Amino acid sequence: MTDLVVRKLLVDLNTPFAARWNGGDAFRSAFFSALSMSFPVGEQFFMDSVRAGLKTLPEEKRAHFAAEVQGFVGQEATHRRVHALFNGHLERMGFANTIEKRSAARIKKQAAMDPRIHVAATAATEHFTALFADWMLRHPEALEGAEERLQTMWLWHSAEESEHRSTAFDIYQAMGGSHAWRLRVFRFVSVIFLTDVLRQTVRNLWHDGALFRPSTWRSAAKLLMSKDGILRGNVAMWRDYLREDFHPEQHDASRSQAWLRDNTRHFVPVGSPAIV
Repeated sequence: MTDLVVRKLLVDLNTPFAARWNGGDAFRSAFFSALSMSFPVGEQFFMDSVRAGLKTLPEEKRAHFAAEVQGFVGQEATHRRVHALFNGHLERMGFANTIEKRSAARIKKQAAMDPRIHVAATAATEHFTALFADWMLRHPEALEGAEERLQTMWLWHSAEESEHRSTAFDIYQAMGGSHAWRLRVFRFVSVIFLTDVLRQTVRNLWHDGALFRPSTWRSAAKLLMSKDGILRGNVAMWRDYLREDFHPEQHDASRSQAWLRDNTRHFVPVGSPAIV
């Protein structure tokens, strides 16, 4: 069981920012904006799935996980609110959030599935976000040139994603979810998540007018496919999830812990919301 602190982020997200907010780099801005556009609807799904999964557990197991799930829900609710503010600025600049609409339609269509499938999908996506989060903490230069408030937002989110990376996985295991279904859902989520984010990135670049510029795709190659890029550099850790003996705690979270320890000026702890 993990103690999860809910934190209020102390940064200004009311002041607008430029379309190429990430150091003037069109691709980095479009890609991270696409990630942000996926977060509010995704995080609501994660909260709903984990809460529903908790309710299926026997009383003893439910009591064991209750506090951790409260913290998980509180952190994800805060992420949802912060990225909704960020996304509001993107919307006012004319960026259409199609990833949110596709995700919402998919979630609605699959609402009647076994709750274990929903928790497995949450665990799979949380694995992706934890990998990306740790990569961000290892590569703060990915935000080079962005305003300090926006760098803080992304690194805070990354640190908390790494912190709660085990919650959905442990709930799935406690629900009696099988290894076979965990892998089946993970492969599906891998394809859908990457496809959706890349489609939204392309739409963002089209709106920005940078889609066909060589500099855009040089930046993309560096960010995604360099030796330690966000995709190529995470392949081994992505594959770890396929092992039957895998657990998220096997991945190092020291960078997350260090960032949260060293950046307390950027947030204040708050009480966790009740599970409803």
